[in-house]
Amino acid sequence: MDARVRNSAAERELNIRRTFNAPRELVFRAWTEPQMLAQWSCPLGFTFSENRGELRVGGAFSARMRSPEGTEHRLRGVYREIVPPERLVFTHCWVDEHGTPGPETVVTVTLAERDGRTEMTFHQGLFASVEARIGHEQGWTSCFERLVELLRDAPRDAAA
Repeated sequence: MDARVRNSAAERELNIRRTFNAPRELVFRAWTEPQMLAQWSCPLGFTFSENRGELRVGGAFSARMRSPEGTEHRLRGVYREIVPPERLVFTHCWVDEHGTPGPETVVTVTLAERDGRTEMTFHQGLFASVEARIGHEQGWTSCFERLVELLRDAPRDAAA
């Protein structure tokens, strides 16, 4: 395979590693419980106007976010793998105002226990372009900052 092709694909993948000061079970719940997910999984300044889904392999989810300017952003996906509390795999695609889906990516979230803290490895790809990957990196980075705040304020017994 041509090195330029490999590099091009690698540039269209998003990899983020974060460590959260919270037990793995709580971080997994933040990814899978709608009331927790709605508190952190859209970028700062955005709000959810819709957030629903069926947490099971093959189950679909959809969400609608509103930007600070009032623009609606719709997305949907399907859960491919759910291994509590260590792994979550799902598809992700934006949907336009006519209901037409855009390019689909696959998100893989792996959670590892590290002395009472949780190391998250996040992967999403392949994006249609490097620009799309950069946009998602900015969005997810903002979301993960919100997740830090949610986990900091969550009761420790919420992990049970």
